[in-house]
Order: sequence, then structure tokens, then C-alpha cells
Amino acid sequence: MLVSATLCAAPAGANLVETVTAVDPAWILKAIARPVPASTPFVEVRGSKLLKTPLRLSGQYLRPDADTLVREVRAPYAETTTLRAGEATIARAGQAPRKFALSRVPELAGFQSNFAALLDGDRARLEQHYTLAAQGTRQRWNLTMAPRDAALAKRVQSIALYGRGSELRCIETRMVGSAPPQRTLLAGAAMDAANVADAAALEGICHGDATR
Repeated sequence: MLVSATLCAAPAGANLVETVTAVDPAWILKAIARPVPASTPFVEVRGSKLLKTPLRLSGQYLRPDADTLVREVRAPYAETTTLRAGEATIARAGQAPRKFALSRVPELAGFQSNFAALLDGDRARLEQHYTLAAQGTRQRWNLTMAPRDAALAKRVQSIALYGRGSELRCIETRMVGSAPPQRTLLAGAAMDAANVADAAALEGICHGDATR
């Protein structure tokens, strides 16, 4: 229920604790958990000092079963990456699929594990690798994940999740150093970001400050 609707409908002195109660990691992870099979559209924005404008990818994430994660890029090119059984398979039209062990790319293995843990609502698995901190309310929240592993912490400063209610809308990854953050807009935020190119506007959509 929206805050405005609650305030309008509630009589004077009514208990509004649920509306203003701060969230915690357990509530957020339970809210965004999704059983398999699951899918969601995404828009990914990668900034770089070498690029005049951020690289923008769009497509769909699919999780057909608990052990598989598929990333379908549909624009500006078509590519399907499947992570399953410790192996990555990358397929492009007109080319033979490329396969390699995830052990060669720890970042991909970590991404699969973290994404699965999020969709499973598995706090214990996430806390093996990250310190979790939540802010906001159930209507608008964010969950920050700071790496525990020293090697990972040398590369990744933090991963921040932004959402509304039970909807995970954006994942923002900040690398160590001055590189711009990488933002992956999901679900409703990905749809809000359609045809939006301005970096500040995309940041606002990610953080929940604005919609299209």
C-alpha cells in the first residue's frame, strides 16, 4: 500500500509503524526472493574514461533452474551467456559457442553465486562474502554489500541494491579507484530507462529518485 494512501485512509492516532519502519537485510532478501523459473529485463550502463558516452546494453536475465543463470543481450548486439555447472558458454549468431571454466573468471562465478543467493533470499550465503547494511523503508530501500574477502575488496568497493517493496530495481557496483559505477537497471527500472540516455537521469532511475 502506498504511503499517501495509508496516510489518507488512516484515522488520527492510527498505528503507522509498518509505513515508517526501517527495513533490515532479512526483510529485503525475503521480499525480493523469486522461485525458479524466473526472468527480468535489464539495462546495463558501463562508464569508462575511454568512452565519450557510457556503454549501454539491454536484454533479459533468465534463471530456468536453481543452477543456471542466462544473460541475453539483445542490443546493441545479440549475445547469450549461460552459466551452469562451473562453466560459461557464450553464443553469438553465426559463430561457434565459446566455453570456458568459471574458475578462469572468478568475477563471473561470483556474479552467478550472488545473483542466485539474492533470488533465493539466502542471507547466510551472502554474508559469507559480504557485510550487509540496509537503509530506507519498505516503500523505498537500499541494501549495500561490502566485500569481506581482502582480494575482492581490492577490486570492488561495494555493491548497492535499490528497490521498492518486493521489486529489486537496480544493482550499482562501485569499483576501487575512480572508475564510474556500473549500473544494472532491472524490472520496472529497466522499462523506465527505455530511450533514456542522460547519465544523471539513469542514475536517478537507479536510485529511485525519478522515473520516466
